[in-house]
Amino acid sequence: MINLDDSRVISMVMPRLGHRTLAARWLQLGVLALGLAGLFALLLVLSRTPGSESFFPWVDFFRTALVVHVDQSVLIWFLAMAGLVWCLTTQAGSTSIRLQYLAFYLALIGTLGVAMAAFIGDGAPLMNNYVPVLQRPLFFIMLGLFGLGIALQALIGLHSTRGALWGDHLPSLAAFTVAVALLVSLAALLTAWWQMPADVAGQSYYEYLFWGAGHTLQFAYTQLIILAWLWLALHSGVSLPGDSRWYFWLLILGIAPVLLVPVIYLLHQTVSIESRTAFTQLMQYGGGVAVTPIGLLIFIGLLRADRAGPEARPLRRSLWMSMLLFFCGGAIALFISGVNTIIPAHYHGSIVGVTMGLMGLAYLLLPKLGYPPVQGRLAELQPWIYGVGQLLHITGLALSGAMGIQRKTAGAAQGLDTLSAKLAMGVMGIGGLLAVIGGVIFVWVMLRIFVTARP
Repeated sequence: MINLDDSRVISMVMPRLGHRTLAARWLQLGVLALGLAGLFALLLVLSRTPGSESFFPWVDFFRTALVVHVDQSVLIWFLAMAGLVWCLTTQAGSTSIRLQYLAFYLALIGTLGVAMAAFIGDGAPLMNNYVPVLQRPLFFIMLGLFGLGIALQALIGLHSTRGALWGDHLPSLAAFTVAVALLVSLAALLTAWWQMPADVAGQSYYEYLFWGAGHTLQFAYTQLIILAWLWLALHSGVSLPGDSRWYFWLLILGIAPVLLVPVIYLLHQTVSIESRTAFTQLMQYGGGVAVTPIGLLIFIGLLRADRAGPEARPLRRSLWMSMLLFFCGGAIALFISGVNTIIPAHYHGSIVGVTMGLMGLAYLLLPKLGYPPVQGRLAELQPWIYGVGQLLHITGLALSGAMGIQRKTAGAAQGLDTLSAKLAMGVMGIGGLLAVIGGVIFVWVMLRIFVTARP
């Protein structure tokens, strides 16, 4: 069994004051990104609710908001929390604090700039997978600055945790694997750009550009959520079954498929059906090799655990909802057929499962960074509100997809001709609004602590 008494195996490395302050800044950046995503999500949900076409008749607004929402709520929020994890697993004095602050400010400027790009310029939004884009110079400059900051922070994290493969400290190993996946993803992006034929343009260009990198990045997110689950379980009073070496080797196994990414680019050109199929199969067969058994072990621990106390309750509830959403999203993937709303139901489930887990991790880390712990009824209810809302949201999307409703459409373009289709999308809308409320509560709880309490 593993519990908090095994500090040598699972404890966080509390850095010196300068690094701890920097870790708090990365947490604040993540909350900022999620807050910006929430503002755009509210407009997205309203624009897809039946009858909304009279209020949101312009499709380009929907697509522009969707681009910013996706990039802030997935790419920026997740990677900001990865930056935080690299801070927490960095040995004090082992890296340059100036370089880490440079990485942070590059990421901060990029985050703000991506949001501003929605209102500056008139380039068309492109709904390619993984990293949708706005064809505007400001957007690409700011996205590049954010990527540069994250790449620098990942390199520092990789250097600091390079000995994790020969140790037994699970958080350092998880942070190392997240950095490896992130850097391989950036290498995949550069390789795709280098191989791209000159005649490929528009949405097809960015679809191929981000396809390999986006699939690789999912392994970084998966390793990140495994670490969040382990910390949340142990800090909410759950003892995990098995030996620490089980988890060690499962984390290694979880990152192993990333080593095949260079092989795919060596065997297939970026613009080819073979390359797209290879990356799809890489994630299909390799994405769950670690998270599934570790999730089952944590689930067994949860069933055996006593009820959580008041301070641990938000952590335990975040863990439950995160795992439920993540694995529901994976189960929905089994029913994907065609290009309909079953696809967003799948990735919304998995993505918001990661988001819910990282929200819980944010709650957990507040006292570790010198802030007071989250308390009160609002913090206890937030995981239920957000989690139940997202479950309704993906249920509505899945049912709508089964009826043939196409993804990435809004208003009258959705083709809601039957009562059952309207009801399904209505459930989606209600669930989405609940999820937005849950997200707003999280941002409010975090901002209130950041503003009123000095670490």
